Amino acid sequence: MYGAPVDLSFKHISSLADCWKEEPNSGLRPIKRNSEMKYLSRSLRLNNNNITDLCDLQRPVSHFLAEPSQLAWLDLAFNKISHIDEVLCELRELRVLYLHGNSICILSEVDRLGVLPHLHTVTLHGNVIETNKAYRNRVISALPQLKTMDFSAVTHQERLLAKIWHHKGGRSGKETL
Repeated sequence: MYGAPVDLSFKHISSLADCWKEEPNSGLRPIKRNSEMKYLSRSLRLNNNNITDLCDLQRPVSHFLAEPSQLAWLDLAFNKISHIDEVLCELRELRVLYLHGNSICILSEVDRLGVLPHLHTVTLHGNVIETNKAYRNRVISALPQLKTMDFSAVTHQERLLAKIWHHKGGRSGKETL
């Protein structure tokens, strides 16, 4: 039913407000379009660009996708994103979110993603927050439904440790580095 991702990677995009002008990369499988010429995809690749701010994320999602509310897979890896913007919390069907290789430095911002009921895979390695000793426990505690974090399965033992860590007050303050 849904095809390959709409691929806007390696386009030197710095502003999401302007990325609607870009033509998606062609892949091995052509992406079908509807009568309005919007893509029948639930996936969007914006990786390897120069994006710093996500506030205009709805613009490309709505421009390229036939069903923007059904976005399930979003790749924002290797950009210059420093904050987990609230706009990500509006993507209620999001299941996979790649944010690795960015500049996120406040670990507590991961908590915002806890409102996404279907999010089961996230990548955050390669951000400043990864150097925090509580990094993995904190993310698993904030997102207890995760199955995969940083391309590694979340184990039952890690879930238990994160729960214990949380109940012992491990979530104090803004962990910045």
